[in-house]
Amino acid sequence: MIRLERIIKYFHRGSVNEVFALNDLSLRVAEGEFVTVIGSNGAGKSTLLNCIAGGFFPDSGSIAIAGEDVTRWPEYRRASLIARVFQDPLLGTCPSATIEQNMALAIRRGRTRGLARGVKPADRALFRRQLEQLGLGLEHRLLDKVGLLSGGQRQALTMLMATMVRPEVLLLDEHIAALDPKTASQILQLTRDIIAQQGLTTLMITHNMKHAIAFGNRLIMLHQGRIILDLSGKAKQDLTVSDLLAQFYRSQGEELALDSLLLG
Repeated sequence: MIRLERIIKYFHRGSVNEVFALNDLSLRVAEGEFVTVIGSNGAGKSTLLNCIAGGFFPDSGSIAIAGEDVTRWPEYRRASLIARVFQDPLLGTCPSATIEQNMALAIRRGRTRGLARGVKPADRALFRRQLEQLGLGLEHRLLDKVGLLSGGQRQALTMLMATMVRPEVLLLDEHIAALDPKTASQILQLTRDIIAQQGLTTLMITHNMKHAIAFGNRLIMLHQGRIILDLSGKAKQDLTVSDLLAQFYRSQGEELALDSLLLG
């Protein structure tokens, strides 16, 4: 489903601010795999997702999604294959548009758009059914501006919108980091349900080791733009937080011990 071959990416190359962001990184993700991604700050986690989504072109290497070589596809073209939910609830929706207008845009992802009524009666019925699944009462607020919603409500709506048209790949970029613990737990359960129902190929970045272990069927750890740990199957099922922290130390050295606090 996803194939990255020997990806290299520099930022600000040749300057004093040069960053070697992805270092000869290769990754294959099978259809339906749910991969959690961990690593210290600056390890390359968000850069990896940006690379897949088309936020930049790699300096070298290749990217394929669902059998298509998308290495030189711009971000808007890859949007027909990829859905993404960001850490900031403000990024996934248009706050000045209503809930139904946002959902109308989401349901047309990847389609050619022409002149037609923006929201049709049949669309509204579908939107209400979809929103009922959230249990937040948003099905009764279709005409409310999204900017009036709380962060948790907006992130739940964003998750729903991202998957109304089934994507080939779902990218979750620390999508609960800005939420309070109770709301974050609700969004994580919604995430688990949607991914399971649709069998989505998913990469989820998290700084929380418990979440990294509990969610998905595969776990990868990044450091300095490279994958230094890749666990699946029984190896992941039997993993504990203590085990993962020990792996972190063994893989990266004691000089990075303070970074482990970022993974708690």
